[in-house]
Amino acid sequence: MSADTQLTRAQRDDLRAIAGMIVPASDEYKVPGADDGAIQADILATLGRDTRLVIAALDHLARLAGGQLAELDAAKRDAVAQEFRKDGGAAAATLVRVVLQCYYRDDRVLRSLGLELRAPFPKGYVLPDGDWSLLDPVKARAGTLRRAP
Repeated sequence: MSADTQLTRAQRDDLRAIAGMIVPASDEYKVPGADDGAIQADILATLGRDTRLVIAALDHLARLAGGQLAELDAAKRDAVAQEFRKDGGAAAATLVRVVLQCYYRDDRVLRSLGLELRAPFPKGYVLPDGDWSLLDPVKARAGTLRRAP
């Protein structure tokens, strides 16, 4: 089951609101905020094992807000976020990590940082498909048998 179906509409709205507070958009650097639709879709698609803690964080935010965080004005949202930072614990840390990991893998953000949109290995050298010669030293070693734990 995807996180999109596990989170309520209110939780998804609060996730978008808090993500935009964690990383706001920047016209200067031409990057979206973490509340951007594509980044939100990535967050929901990749929550996986973090879903439980993110839901706990969103529920904690809603309790602090006395309702839906996304419906509060900016000043009240900031006050709730400050309180959440103080006592959010592991759930708050997980929420921030999830938002940041999805944000910093967005192509627009990578370009703004001057990074290429490819894996850094093998440092500019393209390996031809099917070239397994890098494994020759490994294949040349004698096999090692170990007992399974």
